Amino acid sequence: MMSLNNKKILLGVSGGIAAYKSPELVRQLIKQGAQVQVVMTEAAAQFVTPTTMQAVSGNPVFLSQWDTRIPNGMPHIELTRDVDAILIAPASADLMAKLSLGLANDLLSTLCLAKGHETNGSITPCPLLITPAMNRQMWEHAATQRSVKRLLQDQVTILGPASGDQACGEVGMGRMLEPIEICDALIAFFQPKLLQNKKVVITAGPTYEAIDPVRGLTNRSSGKMGFAIARAAVEAGAEVQLISGPVHLETPLAFLGKIKRVNVQSAAEMHAAVMSQTSCDIFFSVAAVADWRVNQIASQKIKKQSSSDTLSLELLQNPDILLEFVNSLVGKSSFCVGFAAESENVLEYGKKKLITKKIPLLIANHGPSTFGEDSNQVTLIDAQGEVSLGPANKLALARDIIFQVSQRLSK
Repeated sequence: MMSLNNKKILLGVSGGIAAYKSPELVRQLIKQGAQVQVVMTEAAAQFVTPTTMQAVSGNPVFLSQWDTRIPNGMPHIELTRDVDAILIAPASADLMAKLSLGLANDLLSTLCLAKGHETNGSITPCPLLITPAMNRQMWEHAATQRSVKRLLQDQVTILGPASGDQACGEVGMGRMLEPIEICDALIAFFQPKLLQNKKVVITAGPTYEAIDPVRGLTNRSSGKMGFAIARAAVEAGAEVQLISGPVHLETPLAFLGKIKRVNVQSAAEMHAAVMSQTSCDIFFSVAAVADWRVNQIASQKIKKQSSSDTLSLELLQNPDILLEFVNSLVGKSSFCVGFAAESENVLEYGKKKLITKKIPLLIANHGPSTFGEDSNQVTLIDAQGEVSLGPANKLALARDIIFQVSQRLSK
């Protein structure tokens, strides 16, 4: 899945040791389908060569505003007229200061002032995104922070920085985001903001019901679908509360700060976490929650004494998280989406669950076919009928689900 397919990106590289990451960033952007045109400052060429950037981008690299390869002698104009966004990585403290003040004394800073699409004779400014990279004291300096404020006021998108080890040997804020993070942030930037400023709660993964300190009851859910929906919701402009059972997944787009994650184990813990979030706009109940728990959890590992031993467990029903959440919404307007992972009669059981849970939308699939996989195929069921989605990559599917939900919210 190429999320930047046919996007034209002008990548600006300014002077800084983090420029060593720029070739890999170009590779990541191209891998996602983008076309990349590189513009470098003279200082950037001290850290990574134009030849390297040309080799990885497949396009000639521009450094000078006097470059004669542009027929009309105006590279600062022509290089921006057909791009979808300007991305600067790394952005030095010097460049940020210049951009914040409207100074333009080289090709990169000049084209950032002249940036724009030409459509039917009119110019529409194209987006500018920058990824700061500098020593922590430079980042924290009052002058740099003034630059940040001015850039934000000018609608410039600032990605990062992150905290971590720096080339100078110090540790702190100022480290440039990793290439894959920058690429993911750019992908998110281009996604339609269908859930702008919405508060979204999502459950994901399995739950784990202990039998004793080393054994328990669980299921095969990997959490991938729920995490994909969390990412798609952030891409769509939402603030997300992700409540996850035990999974081996990183929080998607964590560096953007749009997802708050709570990790739980049992259904009871997930129930408590969900019921504290009833003021949300949308609730996606994606987690595969255990219907049953063990009545008496053994304090020590249960040992078998012989090969003929059997084990009997008394099971109690767990709280119905989705139903209780819906019942708590008296006087509230949260839109609730349920998920049903079935092993048979998927549509039949999905339609029943839509009614019993009293929800406007139910998403059903064949669980054994998708647990742990990167793709899925689902059916959306509501009062108007059914809509089939997929088979597709789970992130692509999640984006389609977000679109479907946004359409229902607008009615």
